[in-house]
Amino acid sequence: MDTAITIRKGGAADVPVMLGILDSAVGWLNGRGITAQWGTEPFSARPKTVALVERVAAEGEPWLAEVGGVPAGTLTLTPRPGEYVAPAGEPESYVRFLATDARFHGLGVGAALLAHAAEETRRRGVSLLRVDCFAGGEGRLVSYYERQGFTRTETFAVGDWPGQVLERRV
Repeated sequence: MDTAITIRKGGAADVPVMLGILDSAVGWLNGRGITAQWGTEPFSARPKTVALVERVAAEGEPWLAEVGGVPAGTLTLTPRPGEYVAPAGEPESYVRFLATDARFHGLGVGAALLAHAAEETRRRGVSLLRVDCFAGGEGRLVSYYERQGFTRTETFAVGDWPGQVLERRV
């Protein structure tokens, strides 16, 4: 199998593909006993979540990673975070809905998308790239972002869901 990763700009027509990748990621997490991060129900089965993905994709810039021409991962870059995180107080790019399809886990799809997000941020003349993530699960996801060059900033909570904001200067 060709494991070369290519990244292309997405759009509104790609929302079903993005939801499929997010659904696959939920299944992958659940298969490892991780249910607190994104729950147990597929994104596509939650009308409010589907509407949120559609809105974020329309307001931001969706990107799709492909392996051998098959959608393998996604993220959307937005000029501001979701409503649960305060804006940075300077121009920023914000990573939303980063996910890898379970079939492509371990190939570096997420890292390739984050590297692309850094390049896009730099190309726009913006020096701050931020992301937030689930801070539970022994901090595995926080550690992943740190390995990708991000540093921790503030924590937050949405109900009982613990979150961590991270940033990277590009």
